[in-house]
Amino acid sequence: MYQQNSTTPKELFGVLAAGAIVLLVVHTLGRFVYTPLLPYLIGDGQLTAPEGAAIATWNYFGYLVGAMLAIRWHRVSHIRILLPAFLVVHVLTTIFVTQTDNLTAISTARWLNGVANGVVFVQAPALILEWLVLRNRSSMSGLVYIGVGLGLLLSSGLVTGTADWLEGAERWWPVALASIPLAIWGAYRLMKLEMPDQEPDKNGKSTTNTPLIDRASIPLFLSYAGAGLGYILPMTFLPLLAKLELDAEHWLLDGAWLIVALSTIPAAWVWNRLGSKMGDIPALKLNFLIQLVGVVAAVVLPGALGILLCAALVGGTFLGTVLLTQRIGRALHPHQGPRLSAAMVALYGFTQMVGPWLTKQWLDAGGSLVSAFGIGVGALVFGLIFVFFVPRPAAWHARTIQHD
Repeated sequence: MYQQNSTTPKELFGVLAAGAIVLLVVHTLGRFVYTPLLPYLIGDGQLTAPEGAAIATWNYFGYLVGAMLAIRWHRVSHIRILLPAFLVVHVLTTIFVTQTDNLTAISTARWLNGVANGVVFVQAPALILEWLVLRNRSSMSGLVYIGVGLGLLLSSGLVTGTADWLEGAERWWPVALASIPLAIWGAYRLMKLEMPDQEPDKNGKSTTNTPLIDRASIPLFLSYAGAGLGYILPMTFLPLLAKLELDAEHWLLDGAWLIVALSTIPAAWVWNRLGSKMGDIPALKLNFLIQLVGVVAAVVLPGALGILLCAALVGGTFLGTVLLTQRIGRALHPHQGPRLSAAMVALYGFTQMVGPWLTKQWLDAGGSLVSAFGIGVGALVFGLIFVFFVPRPAAWHARTIQHD
């Protein structure tokens, strides 16, 4: 059996850093940079709020498509081709949006950028998780998501730091230029990983897949769906909400996204450690509760306090939801690996696409943005309920053995 029980701290750091870098590129310089950019693009007259929501929906639809592609092409040999290819797609589509004000062109480019995000966001952590499992280091898998927290801080700095001397489409240039060297280094490092194309079992044969959908995974999938819809509204529209509710010179106009970024940086480490100490399922329940309080705050406490609490609590939890759910899923179905990760991200992507679409319908019908955040509250309650129906992996496998 292909097994390598030990590896050096330097090698572990290098692999986790490379994964963190590529997630930073596609998920923050690709996706989430749009959140602090949106109020500026609306202020410049390039977009209206409903158009901004529509573009976000196209981006999230692309993310869903990318995740579904990753379900189909989930083997290590596929990842070695697709991951660097879609990092190139990210760079090209980001450069493209610096050159146009056409709504259809922007939407198309953001859709393609979302596809790249979906593929890489599935494949990079899945590849690294499998690499860590072979070295008995799976408990470190959540640390790869630190890249998202650092990327949120970088995206905030790139947008606000250049806000006074860029306008409209050219506001995308700092992100495009930053992406190029980071994508090259991250892809180069990950492509050097020594990995079998498919892990063999103890008899030397390729492992057979357990069912992807069963009584153990269904509540986990439903919980993850609630999480995706619940967190995406503040992560897309919080700076815009700040602009609508606060004075023109209020520090939270730019500060809200900075608070999200700062809260996110330690989040992967904190939730990775909490999951290891108290168990991934209890940690996930706590994670949902804290995130729920954050989105409720934006609804019931209009103004600076609600925005501040929402930014801090959602920023500090959403990565924990991702890493804990992915780890629980793999523990329930250890032979599914990247395919399970891709299926969960596809579901997450679908609910994230629905969020901005529902918001656009609500705004077009005359609803307020703050009341639209109520959709997120309901979604997180839904997700939290289903966490209680997810079996502990050890108990689930013991039951399966007994039935056999």
